[in-house]
Amino acid sequence: MTTSAPQIGFDRFIQLEWAAVAAKVRAEMATLDDLNQLLDTAGLGVAARKKTRTVLNRLWLEPRPELEDFADRGIAAFKADPSISVAALSWGMAIATYPFFGKVAELVGRLSALQGDCASAEVHRRMSEIYGEREGTYRMTNMVLQTQASWGAVERADNGKRLVRRPPMVISQEKAVAWLSEAALRYVGKGVAVSRMQSLSVMYPFVFRQPLAYVVSKSANLEVRSEGEGNQFVYVSQQ
Repeated sequence: MTTSAPQIGFDRFIQLEWAAVAAKVRAEMATLDDLNQLLDTAGLGVAARKKTRTVLNRLWLEPRPELEDFADRGIAAFKADPSISVAALSWGMAIATYPFFGKVAELVGRLSALQGDCASAEVHRRMSEIYGEREGTYRMTNMVLQTQASWGAVERADNGKRLVRRPPMVISQEKAVAWLSEAALRYVGKGVAVSRMQSLSVMYPFVFRQPLAYVVSKSANLEVRSEGEGNQFVYVSQQ
């Protein structure tokens, strides 16, 4: 799997529109001038703009070498079918690139699983247990939560004290389902039972309409292995 992933890295709020245009730049459906104009309109300071571009670069414009092919396959699926959610694709890149983003998503998904909402303070507390109780952990967790809200996953209610799940995004395109499944596996870093893929907490904003066992079996980038009687696990193919 990945070996050079940053420990935190995702330290800026990224509006969905910014991520969408960055993806379209990679798809040659927009230009860097279009992206720069968006950032100009946002009125970011010099330092904030630089950090924002760094995150956008890692997401779409200049992915880490081991994720370039993964990013290109996501973009190829989008170019073939522009109805694929750019928010879903950007989510996949974010969890594959930034373990910190993925851990926040996993916690929100797990804590909100029963009632559809959770306290943001609980997410902050658990992130501090993992990454240390420092100001940076709190601020960056907040940036990720704000980003996930912009990308349509949650609504920040009660002045940001509660996180309420929004209706899940339905992903029906076969290539998008396979690609997002691969993103989840890259985040998890190990094989996952096919029966558990749909319920992984890190994928809480999505519902897959395609049968996962069927999609996985057709993907050249995923591998199914039988481990024990009746247990099928899916892995990222080592090519």
